[in-house]
Amino acid sequence: MILRTFILTLAIVFAGSGINLYAQTKTGEEKLVQFSGITITADSLNPVPYTKVLVKNSNYGTASDVYGFFSFVAHQRDTVLFTAIGFRPASFIIPDTITQKKYSLIQLMTNDTLTLSAAVIFPWPTLEDFKRAFIETKIPDDDYEIARKNLDVYNLRLAALDYPMDARMNYNNYIENTTSKLYYFGQQQPFNIFNPFAWAQFIKAWKDGKFKKKEERLKEP
Repeated sequence: MILRTFILTLAIVFAGSGINLYAQTKTGEEKLVQFSGITITADSLNPVPYTKVLVKNSNYGTASDVYGFFSFVAHQRDTVLFTAIGFRPASFIIPDTITQKKYSLIQLMTNDTLTLSAAVIFPWPTLEDFKRAFIETKIPDDDYEIARKNLDVYNLRLAALDYPMDARMNYNNYIENTTSKLYYFGQQQPFNIFNPFAWAQFIKAWKDGKFKKKEERLKEP
């Protein structure tokens, strides 16, 4: 008899607890709402994509898609925060007078202009490095100086000495020698050693030190 009374008492307690839990669950379901909407700019009404939509004091929420649309389940009286790069933060409190299970919102986002202080970036870590780079930096030649060096007679002659003989130049040289031999066929060909103009050019080049420069240049590795 005592055992049956104890079992009946436990059954009544669990039954009451079940009714209470159901009532709490039912009340909680009534407070839930499908919160949906779109985030757009306040001036041009363009979508604001990838806006963070979070419930205040929690990590629960979502983010708007590329068209600014968002949707998630929230509770009545929740404070929803809207944040996006380049826009001022906004907030909205879901009202507790909602009679349906869903609520829609058009959230206007205001542009936020950030003015950053000027930053000067130098490629040198210290002032001494800057002075050294300023002194040792080789300034490249401009177009006029490049043209002047390219047209310098001495540089042209040095370039001609280093210029390799290709097949066409060898052929022309052969033809010129053959033509000269045929022209002086049966005669003694003149030698430049007896040419006074050649001697004059040689003496002038020797005085100018061109042969010395050529020898020094050939000795360079």
